[in-house]
Amino acid sequence: MKHTLPLLAALSIIGSQVLNAQAPASPPALAPKAPKAARPAPPPGPPPTMANVSYGPDESQVMDFYKAESAKPTPLLFFIHGGGWVAGSKANPGELKDCLAAGISVVSIEYRFIQKAILAGQKPPVEWPLHDAARALQFVRSKAGEWNIDKERIGASGGSAGACSSLWLAFHPDMADPKSTDPIARESTRLWCAAVNGAQTSLDPKELKEWTPNSRYGGHAFGLMDPNNLRDRDTHFAEFLEKRETFLPWIKEYSPIEHVSKDDPSVGLYYTVAPSIGEPQKDPTHTANYGVKLQEKCKALGVDCELVYPGAPDVKHKSIALYLIDKLKAMK
Repeated sequence: MKHTLPLLAALSIIGSQVLNAQAPASPPALAPKAPKAARPAPPPGPPPTMANVSYGPDESQVMDFYKAESAKPTPLLFFIHGGGWVAGSKANPGELKDCLAAGISVVSIEYRFIQKAILAGQKPPVEWPLHDAARALQFVRSKAGEWNIDKERIGASGGSAGACSSLWLAFHPDMADPKSTDPIARESTRLWCAAVNGAQTSLDPKELKEWTPNSRYGGHAFGLMDPNNLRDRDTHFAEFLEKRETFLPWIKEYSPIEHVSKDDPSVGLYYTVAPSIGEPQKDPTHTANYGVKLQEKCKALGVDCELVYPGAPDVKHKSIALYLIDKLKAMK
């Protein structure tokens, strides 16, 4: 009995060693994954030659000017940022580097937003951002000598609401007041050309419903929006359609398509998805359906209108930059 316990202990040790030898080795601890490298931010564009130049008394009525070096007056890109007239910034204007490299100066503007207009009791609210754009354009022309600008060759561009504003300027009769005591007000609001991205070409809810059944945009331009809640912007389309007759004089005044006439400048319309008239759209606010209908009216009146989208026919300028440079630098 005395020998049994040591024998059992020895056998237990041997068995343990055999089992440990047969067991697979524990996998080495995995090294922690290296964090993904952050996507590098795009390099900043060149700084403005002059920043936050005031063209009106409101703090929002400012612009940045980027001067292209030239011995003779340069054409100008007049850039209006998007954001539904309720958001956005003049920083990093589109086509800036391409235009400067081509000898085209650039102005990028801020303007008063619709919610500010609603809170101030302005009717219709959309008058503020659109008339601000017109006033800014007149201001730029008043600076033509000082800024070395060819005041005739000014092309507008922008996206979404900025595109709508650009087209409104392109088609609207000249708002210059030659009898004004204000020299800025005497300047023209006409453009040489416009090239825009994702433009709304009409603010008529009846037209929009026919073109794109799931349309939702536009009512805020005429005050149908809670100015303290930007998410409320596109929630009033049914009411907008119901009250269309009430808003009709304003719709006629502030829809670009309503002002097209045979003496209007060339325009380029750029969209990211092909049109489908009468069909719901994934992004009804920026659908190429807007462009199809504007092009139809332009063609009927003999106005040059290039419509660009994936698979579009007769594309001459594949990008907004190419369009602007070609039109603004063309021989007279």
